[in-house]
Amino acid sequence: MIQERVSSRIAAIVILVCAGVLCAGAETDAAQLTLTNTPEALPRIPREFRAVWVATVANLDWPSAPSLSVSEQKREAIAYLDLIAAQNFNAVIFQVRPHCDAFFPSELEPWSWYLTGEQGRDPGYDPLQFWIDECRRRGLAIHAWMNPYRVSHPAMNGRFSSQSVVARRPDLVRELKQPGYWWLDPGEDDSRDHVIRVVEDVVSRYELDGIHFDDYFYPYESFNNGADFPDDVSWQRYRENSGRLDRGDWRRQRINMFVESVYRTIRRLKPAMVFGISPFGIWRPENPPGIRGKDTYSVLYADSRLWLNNGWVDYFSPQLYWPIGKPAQSFPVLLGWWHGENTHRRHIWPGLATWREEATEIIDQIQIIRGFAPEAPGQIHFRAKFVRDNAGGIRDALAAGPYSSPALLPAMLWLDAIPPDRPLVELLAGGEWGDLTWRTAGSDVAVRWGFYVKSRAGWRYTVLPPAVTSLKSVAQNLDIAVGSVTKLAITAVDHLGNESEPAFFRLAVH
Repeated sequence: MIQERVSSRIAAIVILVCAGVLCAGAETDAAQLTLTNTPEALPRIPREFRAVWVATVANLDWPSAPSLSVSEQKREAIAYLDLIAAQNFNAVIFQVRPHCDAFFPSELEPWSWYLTGEQGRDPGYDPLQFWIDECRRRGLAIHAWMNPYRVSHPAMNGRFSSQSVVARRPDLVRELKQPGYWWLDPGEDDSRDHVIRVVEDVVSRYELDGIHFDDYFYPYESFNNGADFPDDVSWQRYRENSGRLDRGDWRRQRINMFVESVYRTIRRLKPAMVFGISPFGIWRPENPPGIRGKDTYSVLYADSRLWLNNGWVDYFSPQLYWPIGKPAQSFPVLLGWWHGENTHRRHIWPGLATWREEATEIIDQIQIIRGFAPEAPGQIHFRAKFVRDNAGGIRDALAAGPYSSPALLPAMLWLDAIPPDRPLVELLAGGEWGDLTWRTAGSDVAVRWGFYVKSRAGWRYTVLPPAVTSLKSVAQNLDIAVGSVTKLAITAVDHLGNESEPAFFRLAVH
């Protein structure tokens, strides 16, 4: 059934992209393909990171309730991913650790309450691996979204399992004044080490494209009813050991050490796996001048500018959840400021308030993003449910506008600039167009294919998922208009966006 959906979607894409190129009823028995290495300039497939956050905390996006069966959970996930792929998104930010729990089997933390309604209960399958597999089938990148220090959320009503860090290491956990919120104390070395072990475990065991953190480090003041974070024990220990920083700088130092350690850990274990953070959109008020808003430097103790300046991320997604025309939090002014701080030239892919802004506002913001980074634009939409429900007409507006054609991921050349080898192709007996197959060379792995068709109107393109490896699977039940098509080309694309040289095929009519 999955392959049927993929095949029908690809056939529809090819019809749209190659309008007038693929059509029914052509005389294909007279059309043959000839392999050719004659170089020819191809159109450039646009590069853009088009992602959506899939929130699992409080069952916001998926699963829709903790009472669903495994088959119902899988059906919901497939429906989301089919829609996301059909809309020409190319990445999913999937929340796998909403708060010291897991959407994957773990010896370090319990199964999430949001899967079964009971923390620690095995759901009977591995949700993270399921999402990875389904994303791969559709050519979607998948990043594992983790919340570092949050221990619990009010939605689970404080029902902890014996595997929870609350039970295993109560010395590391602080209960906040807002009922239902518990937090790891970042001032404790064992808190940092515990989270890093979780990251190590996920990075080592799963073939992900990236690890992603949101904006929660120390908690927002509302979670503690405006009171200061209760870290007297760790703070006094620091002071007794001749610590000289004031409390704010000490807290920031703790978070800085953690962020750098996570980045170094990922580089050590999987050098080509990316790391991204989505901080609050304002570093500090008056940066740049005229900007007002929450000072998360002093509230969350998040020196997000430092992380970007030091190159401890591969992409940065400040949550720019304000409209273009709001001077105190102007979207383009803040975006420009973050680009100005990007000394290591990492990718800046802001988070967009897709849940609350009108579709026209979001479309205009995407155009601004493209203007700041024309070679490597990108954005993340908050969140999947609002895209699914077409909130404010956003899905229709994206399909008619900036996402009307597919895009490849921007390359991350500081991690790997080596493209895959040219695909290996084979013509089966007879050499007719439907008998063409392709595969990667050697140990290369293609997560997407660039597919190009030339007609009298010139070259056109689309992007195919990795399982599509023959012309028959591209245009099932379709025929090539032999009088229109003159050449085809295929390229291999790796998970960092590097694209191979093309393999060309000439269509001959006999």
